[in-house]
Amino acid sequence: NTLKIKSKEYAYTVMIGRTHGVHAEPVTLGLKLCVYAFEMARNLERLEQAGENIRYGKISGAVGTYANTPPEVEKKVCDALNLKPSPASTQILQRDRHAQLISTLAICGATLEKIALEIRNLHRTDVREVEEPFGKEQKGSSAMPHKKNPIICERICGLARVLRSNTVTALENIALWHERDISHSSAERIIIPDSFILIDYMLDKIIYVIENMNVIESNMQRNLMKYGGIIFSQRVLLELINKGMKREEAYTIVQKAALDAWENEGSFKENLFAEEKVLSCLGKDNLERLFDVSYHLKHVEEIIGRLENIKL
Repeated sequence: NTLKIKSKEYAYTVMIGRTHGVHAEPVTLGLKLCVYAFEMARNLERLEQAGENIRYGKISGAVGTYANTPPEVEKKVCDALNLKPSPASTQILQRDRHAQLISTLAICGATLEKIALEIRNLHRTDVREVEEPFGKEQKGSSAMPHKKNPIICERICGLARVLRSNTVTALENIALWHERDISHSSAERIIIPDSFILIDYMLDKIIYVIENMNVIESNMQRNLMKYGGIIFSQRVLLELINKGMKREEAYTIVQKAALDAWENEGSFKENLFAEEKVLSCLGKDNLERLFDVSYHLKHVEEIIGRLENIKL
């Protein structure tokens, strides 16, 4: 629910989208959070499915034949415990059920890691668009007083690794000797409670971070327009093509203007205005229009509005 609220709050907080870690095209912080919200909704669905698949019981005897206790007794006991009788079992319930549950928690943990890792990247000194909260009395480093390290997000990322490692154990617990052995039980006493405790802790921490994160819009704007708007290269390219220029020629001109700005700390926009072929094809007013960020935001409300249809 926190993600839904923050998605709406930052729906039009414009920032640079990055692919391969490199500036791509404008996006908004709200859209980033919207993606995470839908992913967390899927995690909830997966957890509900896993909960149903593990909500089974068995009293079918030493090897699952009901030799001494009839199925009617199993059903009566399971009904009393709000469980479903396993349709076929050995001395135990099959551990694919438990593996699904632990895997589901690990997937949820991976989503939390994904969010935390994004905040860590945006927290970096040379980016500094979003920061995790930093307390007034908090010390970032005992040696370097200037430091504000994203320690909570780093902790979440580290704990996600532990959750994933528990999944390996849960999967290895599926294959047991014949109708059962007890190689699984000792491990389950660790991985099941630990996984639930970890995911609860990680959820608590990521909610705190998202609710209290520091959003630095001025830095978002600075980074967005770095190198004079190279992020609008695709739009310029498409407009040149629409006006009749061959794609290969248009791509060469636009790429040259962009890379010159990139490599020489220049301005992509100014480079294009100095290119006669671009001006003759588009005109000054039309070229100026292509550097309007609102072009990329026209469907933001529709996308974030889809959050109303999910359960969180």
